[in-house]
Amino acid sequence: MKSFLLSTVINAIALWLTTILVAGVQIVPSDQQSLNYILSLVFVAIIFGLVNGTIGRVLRFLAFPLFILTLGILALVVNALLLMFVAWLTQVLGFGMGLQIDGFGSAFWGAIVLGIVSWILGLVLRPAVGR
Repeated sequence: MKSFLLSTVINAIALWLTTILVAGVQIVPSDQQSLNYILSLVFVAIIFGLVNGTIGRVLRFLAFPLFILTLGILALVVNALLLMFVAWLTQVLGFGMGLQIDGFGSAFWGAIVLGIVSWILGLVLRPAVGR
């Protein structure tokens, strides 16, 4: 449970920073109150963690030979497609609130930024919680 909460916090912070750094990636709250924005961010982070932990792992396992063949470039495309899927899923499940991505280019750069920020936050926060 502690690991799930930590990864949700890391995902939420990484998503928030991604929306700031990448044009075309934004969180759409149900209304403009800051609490609803934070709840939308946590909702998207939970869905992102679930999709990345299930569908993402299966896709990465199945496409592993292609990852080797393309020297990892296909991994960037798969991550962008997963981010676009999360955006679609949060819009459907969240009744209009959630993650919004303008196109594949935004999803591609958003996935790169999200991966780097999540990795850095994981390096910083996971050892601190383990102590």
